[in-house]
Amino acid sequence: MHAAQIANHRGFRSIGLTWLVALAVVSGWRSAARAQEGFDEDLSAASRREQFEQLAKETTLLERQSNVLKRVIKLVGPTVVHIDAEKSLYGRRSDVEEAGSGFIVKFGEKPHVITNRHVVKNAQLPDIRIRLADGRVINPTKVWSDPETDIAVMSVPDYRLACAEVADSNMVEIGDFVLALGSPFGLSHSVTFGIISAKGRRDLKLGDEVRYQDFLQTDAAINPGNSGGPLINLRGEVVGMNTAIASSSGGNEGIGFTIPINIVMVVTKQLVERGAVVRAFMGVALDSKFSPQVATSVGLLRPRGARVTRVTPGSPADQARLLAGDVVLKYDGVPVDNDMHLINMVNLTEVGRTVPLVVFREQKLVNLECKVGAAPKPATTAPAPPKQ
Repeated sequence: MHAAQIANHRGFRSIGLTWLVALAVVSGWRSAARAQEGFDEDLSAASRREQFEQLAKETTLLERQSNVLKRVIKLVGPTVVHIDAEKSLYGRRSDVEEAGSGFIVKFGEKPHVITNRHVVKNAQLPDIRIRLADGRVINPTKVWSDPETDIAVMSVPDYRLACAEVADSNMVEIGDFVLALGSPFGLSHSVTFGIISAKGRRDLKLGDEVRYQDFLQTDAAINPGNSGGPLINLRGEVVGMNTAIASSSGGNEGIGFTIPINIVMVVTKQLVERGAVVRAFMGVALDSKFSPQVATSVGLLRPRGARVTRVTPGSPADQARLLAGDVVLKYDGVPVDNDMHLINMVNLTEVGRTVPLVVFREQKLVNLECKVGAAPKPATTAPAPPKQ
């Protein structure tokens, strides 16, 4: 589990709100009852029975709502796995063992286990043990990983494994109820409950390798061992993969971070199909110092979006008719916060996909479409000839 040291849908949201209202009603009733009765120990047996019957009626709604959670857990539980990985250093086994979580998805007709790269990094195939919900232990047949997103995917034998359903994480909103499933401190198949607390967290200190970040934040309890486990909505769909916590103690303090499942699926699909991730690009240079003064000068009330300073000739951006001075306000329907946000979204887009853009140009909104291409490989410098 990474520790960033302090250094879903509307139909189901209404269910949650009803639940909260019911809690408030019950709480209010109980407070009033306490005030009225003064914890009278001399209540008659008949009066106590009458109040228990009243309580049963008033908690019926809460029980109906809890049935939703029970059904979600029953459906999702078989798709969640516990992972133990014994690490190798310099080609030799070490005493370091990483415990984490994962979940099963299907690519084509074959099951695969998705987890965090840091859970299985430096572990050989025989040293990675995947424990299923029914107690069986299997080993992966192949592992692919992407260090720049901390995502790994493993092919596993097909034992008629249950596979998770996947949501559209772009539809996730702050306040949505979610459940985190995984193995905190090795306690496999634990479930915690919370909400989406924030979106677009992109400045976590997770080491130099993890470059592309766009985390969802949740207050569902996440602890060491939850890494790689799913974050689930009330429809039983995966909305993200739990990856990191912000903590001064190393344990849960109500701030956890999960990679949106859309990003996870783009990366894992490429890993399975190509064996590596090919980053997309548009071919623009962006203004990293887009200040309020510059925003005002182009007609915006505040700095928002990403301001283009240069367009590479012949690039996807050039073909889409982006111009220097344009401010990209939306990318694929998602409002752009700043230049780094746009860079992350482009790099995590599937190569060859046509993406709608909304740009601000000369006091007007302009709609464009850009077919992102594969990022060119950095040029390598030829080694100097040996001295004679």
